[in-house]
Amino acid sequence: MRPRREGAAIDDPEPGDLLVAPCLPTILGRRSVLPDRVEPPQGSPSVGVLPPLTLVLGGARSGKSRHAETLIEAAAPAALYLATGEALDGEMAERIRRHRARRGARWTTREEPLDLAAALLDEARPERPVLVDCLTLWLANLLLAGRDVDDAIAALLAALPLLGGKVVFVANEVGLGIVPDNALARAFRDHAGRLNQAVAARAQRVVFLAAGLPLTLKDVA
Repeated sequence: MRPRREGAAIDDPEPGDLLVAPCLPTILGRRSVLPDRVEPPQGSPSVGVLPPLTLVLGGARSGKSRHAETLIEAAAPAALYLATGEALDGEMAERIRRHRARRGARWTTREEPLDLAAALLDEARPERPVLVDCLTLWLANLLLAGRDVDDAIAALLAALPLLGGKVVFVANEVGLGIVPDNALARAFRDHAGRLNQAVAARAQRVVFLAAGLPLTLKDVA
């Protein structure tokens, strides 16, 4: 592996890969940052029509976050970006500033690292879809904060039928690699897989992104 140059920036993954807490590399591999402008993926048959609940899955740098933004931008003139990451240092604050500028004026941003169900109940409304980016970082936040993960997921799932507007969730597919070598990472992987399955079962549309290309796994009219 080529050594990193002193002072060189870490290659930017997409927002769904955002890691901000210093100890998150233990769970997700390494700290990540926000991207510059990326062209939206082409070929999705679903752009322009947004169901009540959409789940967009993919690996790191798959294009999932930008695809989720594209779905919302094609469906509504205003949107809320519900970010589960926080600006814990100056570098991350600058990355977030750049990413907000990329999204443009139609987007309002709210940070909610832990109480996602309450935030969705508060923010979801018919005229403004919500993009949650991302479920996987939210799960990591819960684990690191010592929250009861099962209770938090149950609260989120219970809130979904009660939401007053359309929601697009972004989540990482973390179970395609090697088995982690520590208990915390294995617990994280297992929780993430179960969370993705539970949300996918309730979603009307599920899209998987690979190499910037969307594959529709589920689309219930």
